[in-house]
Amino acid sequence: MSNAVDSRTLMDVSEDPPAPVTRQERKLRTRQALLDTALDLLADRPFATLSLREVAKGAGIVPTAFYRHFASMEELGVALVEEATRTLRGMMRSARTDPDTYQGMISASVVTVHRFVRANEDHFRFLTRERYGGGPLAKAIGVELRLFSGDLAIDLARFAPLRSWSTEDLHMLADLIVSVMLTTIVELLEARPGEDEKITGTAEKRLRLVLLGVPHWKSA
Repeated sequence: MSNAVDSRTLMDVSEDPPAPVTRQERKLRTRQALLDTALDLLADRPFATLSLREVAKGAGIVPTAFYRHFASMEELGVALVEEATRTLRGMMRSARTDPDTYQGMISASVVTVHRFVRANEDHFRFLTRERYGGGPLAKAIGVELRLFSGDLAIDLARFAPLRSWSTEDLHMLADLIVSVMLTTIVELLEARPGEDEKITGTAEKRLRLVLLGVPHWKSA
């Protein structure tokens, strides 16, 4: 008997009981479950076909509880846009922190895009499908792309040949680079097995071609 008591005592000391889940934590988990469910359902269909009822059911809540997390389906869609693009923006900024040359920046950026797209294909299929769909989602995607381009313009300004460029011209160059990256994302999503290396190699060539004109451009 004493051994059993000692064993229980030792277990009580060495294993703390799990911390109770707070109401805020439960709310965040349910919100994420709604986002994840919506993304799963959007694997091969447009957002406009998605119903609040099926998203709530997939997340394990009643439809009326949906409104504790999102005011509308459109708000949920915008949250999906932000979830994908903001993480990528942070990763891309990190990738551009160290390289001191155009080539270093190009290589680091292409590698980051490739890895992130492959790890989050559902998000990017959703973004590329909804980009030209109109409405709040297309507007949100446009906003995020402008923020993405703005981040890049700030980073470009630290390179010596670009320090004298006007803000307008820096943003123009950033927009060209973002366009190449968007093309690359679409190509990766549509690629057949074994084509990734060719696609990323082409992306680097396109970016080098864009940057070839930098030394000859006279910024106003």
